[in-house]
Amino acid sequence: MLDTTALVHESYLRLVQSGRLDVNDRRHFLAYAATTMRSIIVDFARQRRARKRGGDAIQVTLNTGLAETSASSEEEIIRVNDALDALKETDDRLVKLVEMRYFAGLTEEEIAVSMDVSVRTVRREWQRARLLLMATLE
Repeated sequence: MLDTTALVHESYLRLVQSGRLDVNDRRHFLAYAATTMRSIIVDFARQRRARKRGGDAIQVTLNTGLAETSASSEEEIIRVNDALDALKETDDRLVKLVEMRYFAGLTEEEIAVSMDVSVRTVRREWQRARLLLMATLE
């Protein structure tokens, strides 16, 4: 089971073992950590889906309503990941925002500081990202 503690520990191990933990500031670290967490969550969902069909859903607490679907959460995580890959071709900044909010569970305020924008900008871009992702997921 992948809980918050396991996610943080695995993220730390991947960051340290990669040898690329060369961050300039907190903003850079949060963006890198969010991307790493996305990778871990998606890998875990794929492994679980491959191991078993059905069964209990992954229990990951995130700060957003988009991630709170309980039915087939592995499928949902993989679909969101695929949608983010498609979105990256047009707007990499929105992908970073979604990674920080959806996969890393950062608050709007933390994201604003990390991206060096206002909280209002984060809210506006979050709404835009959600609309684009929902259109892709449907």
